[in-house]
Amino acid sequence: MKADGHNGSGYVWLISLKQLDDDGRAIQLGEVARMGVSAGQRDFVGDPLRMMLVGLEDDSRFPYVIESEGAQVGVLTLQYGAASLAGWADDASAWLLRGFLIDVAYQGRGMGSLAAAAAVDEARKLALRLGGAESGVVLSVNERNPAAQKVYANAGFVDSGRYLGGSSGPQRTMYRAFDSAVNLC
Repeated sequence: MKADGHNGSGYVWLISLKQLDDDGRAIQLGEVARMGVSAGQRDFVGDPLRMMLVGLEDDSRFPYVIESEGAQVGVLTLQYGAASLAGWADDASAWLLRGFLIDVAYQGRGMGSLAAAAAVDEARKLALRLGGAESGVVLSVNERNPAAQKVYANAGFVDSGRYLGGSSGPQRTMYRAFDSAVNLC
């Protein structure tokens, strides 16, 4: 997928950690361990390496490294059967996008919106492959994080209301259906 940002255009790819062999996974996890989170983000996201390791151990989670132009620029996890963790009405109708972050060194270049849109496409493929009934992707984003809310809106996610279940305070539940097309180019 193509990204337009302040530094021109680029591409992002989602690399599934579960589909790599042990050596490939170790290389990717080494890069994830080097990722940085800004001080302002620490209230909203966890440690990238820990999130990926937890995702590898849980059958319902699919952890991904986000790559752009040969660099590992972020991480995200897709999870089935857990949409209510984002304030969604049920667990079966949507994939949960969680543990999403772009390394502080790569923020502001359009990669977040592009990766979020790519996550929706990947979730659609997983739903087809696994025979799930999901029709889109849901996430929750802290109300004190307007930059992330904008990233998700730019990727076609629609605000679906307030959710008070977040550990860092009130959240906005955002949803994007699989058939929603967004032109990020």
